[in-house]
Amino acid sequence: MTIPLPAAPRAPARPNMGPREFVVLMAMSMALQALAIDAMLPALAGIAQDLHIADPNRRQLIVGVFLISSGLGALIPGSLADRYGRRPVLLGSLALYILLSLGCALVTDFTTLLVLRALQAIGSAGLTVLPSAIIRDRHGGDAMARQMSTITVIFMMVPMVAPTIGLAVLMVAGWRWIFALLAVMGVVVGLWVWLRLEETLDPANRQPIQPRSIATNMITAASNRASFGYVVGGGLILSALFGYVNCAQQLVGEHFGAGTWFPLIFGATALCMAFASFFNSRIVERFGARRVSHAAVLVSLALSVLQVWLASRHDESLIEFMPIIALNICMVGFIGANFSSIALQPFAQMAGAASSVQAFLRMVIGSGLGMVIGLAYDGTARPLALAFLGCGLAALVLVLWSEQGRLFRRINPPGTPREVPLPDTHC
Repeated sequence: MTIPLPAAPRAPARPNMGPREFVVLMAMSMALQALAIDAMLPALAGIAQDLHIADPNRRQLIVGVFLISSGLGALIPGSLADRYGRRPVLLGSLALYILLSLGCALVTDFTTLLVLRALQAIGSAGLTVLPSAIIRDRHGGDAMARQMSTITVIFMMVPMVAPTIGLAVLMVAGWRWIFALLAVMGVVVGLWVWLRLEETLDPANRQPIQPRSIATNMITAASNRASFGYVVGGGLILSALFGYVNCAQQLVGEHFGAGTWFPLIFGATALCMAFASFFNSRIVERFGARRVSHAAVLVSLALSVLQVWLASRHDESLIEFMPIIALNICMVGFIGANFSSIALQPFAQMAGAASSVQAFLRMVIGSGLGMVIGLAYDGTARPLALAFLGCGLAALVLVLWSEQGRLFRRINPPGTPREVPLPDTHC
């Protein structure tokens, strides 16, 4: 339900932002969350030692708590952005990110660090929710999928370099300075948003801050059959990826003996995902988001079967493990942006609320199950391999349900500016 509200006073005019600058700014906003995760990886052992953590698996909570909290926080910024606009809510998220990064740098015990990490993730959840809503304000259909893929290419540069950045900081200073670096990066992006980003919310689409209206919008976004399977399926695919992120330092760095090469190897897997996102941005408007992502899910399942077979051998080596996991992560680059775009397509007039509830479901499923996968690490690659296979199969079933048993459909043929909406079916 859309209730027209008076337009907010117009902000002072800003110079027009070109499409390339827009893409980079949206990518950097999202990348701050990735930086808060991946830059921590080389520091986990040092943090655990300084804060007296005996169980080596507990250090994963520094990453896992942030991931699951960002999912919980995703419910908040979308509805606020549907009422007050995208720009002020994005700036508020950046301010909280900066302040809580500084707070994390000053902690003296592990519990306090986890609490501040949770608050940081909740407060800055708008950094992952709002770029999708802003892009939906400007694009639709496969054009949105192309834009999201282009942004993902830039966004994925952060996981490639973040562990190396964290390691570089550790070489000259303590782990607390990594949090200080997060605050500095937040200030840079915040100034960029303040000076350059125009408001994209159409005044006619502003929604009131009323519990009933918010609940109605979120229930509508969560119960649409055409999008539900893609949201939950995307969350399951994400959980396997997060499971890898959570246990990567132990699995790759320690079990497979990568040692100081771990940041570079971890970055190489992110490079594969970035390459896939770049290639997806070039082909998605030609072949369609559904065709590309459905094919990627099937390829991922085949790779997962091979991954399980290799992991079942007691002599699996790093050289055998890394190419398969890298190719599987590569498939995530063809799945993530396309699944998100397909799921958000039916909700042009309430993109903020829809983006919030969908990000909430994806992140809670992905981070919660990803934490379980990470904590299931038993000194081998078997739990991770089984997770990729199981999550991939479940995602395929959900997509088949949303598509009513038909894969590889093309909803909008080439040349159609907006995707033709699917029938209004609900769960």
